[in-house]
Amino acid sequence: MQQLIQLKVNGECYETAVEPRRTLLEVLRDNLYLTGVKEGCDVGSCGACTVLIDGVATLACLTLAVDSQGKEITTVEGLAKNGKLTLLQQNFVDHGAIQCGFCTPGMVLASKSLLDDNPKPTEAEVKLAISGNLCRCTGYKKIVEAVLATAK
Repeated sequence: MQQLIQLKVNGECYETAVEPRRTLLEVLRDNLYLTGVKEGCDVGSCGACTVLIDGVATLACLTLAVDSQGKEITTVEGLAKNGKLTLLQQNFVDHGAIQCGFCTPGMVLASKSLLDDNPKPTEAEVKLAISGNLCRCTGYKKIVEAVLATAK
């Protein structure tokens, strides 16, 4: 049985009907067509589905959509304004931290959460913050460099 829920995503309010067992990942992609959030492992191991909920990096594949009502949800689509990338996003581009791009939205959001809490993290703190996000292309070095460049 479906129920009507209201979600605030990227500053916009949405109303959609969902089954109570549906994850936030499923609702963001299938109902709201926000495909920046990726489905990787679907068990919380890869970080591809990372979104910010009230500013905290959260795995959308492990979060029920109904439990996300009344909270601020940010996906990668909500970062750039008027087509202009944020400094963090631009640094990912400039430092070659994007290759296939599959992990990039989750990496960017995990990094944003870190920088919002700690604007001047150490390399070790950056590595810890992104440790829940799996990248098979870059080897993490360029990602860490991009985050540290943003912190300068």
